[in-house]
Amino acid sequence: MSDLKAALRVFKDYQRAGINFYDITTLLKSAEHRRTALARFSNLFSHLQGDKVVGIETRGFLFAPTIARPIGAEFVPVCRAGKLPAKAKPESCELEYGFAEMEIHRDAIHCEVEAFLIIDNVLATGGTDRAAAQLVETLGGRVVGYECVL
Repeated sequence: MSDLKAALRVFKDYQRAGINFYDITTLLKSAEHRRTALARFSNLFSHLQGDKVVGIETRGFLFAPTIARPIGAEFVPVCRAGKLPAKAKPESCELEYGFAEMEIHRDAIHCEVEAFLIIDNVLATGGTDRAAAQLVETLGGRVVGYECVL
């Protein structure tokens, strides 16, 4: 893991004092680091049978579709309010620097037996991750796995 951690850029006091922002774009620009991160994600989820993989806006979108492919799962985006075009279900969450509202398309879940894996780039306060899980469960899905890059 130290190889991937060394590839990150850290911005202290970004977007407000006391917040360290871990920039994964430096990890993503390296083909080797990307392959390593995706292989580790794939290994974590290889034993799970998820029907759908949720990617949390925006950096979760970079990993979730790639993880969904080998397990034959669909990709489902969870976005900040107002970004999804179809009818969406909202959920409020607390972030490290304020509050936000996340949404999922209401038609993303078709039955109660669907299993969901949730992917995000970083676990900070856990607010967006809890919101994504709540959205899935409120609409009848079942969260069977969760992972972050950081």
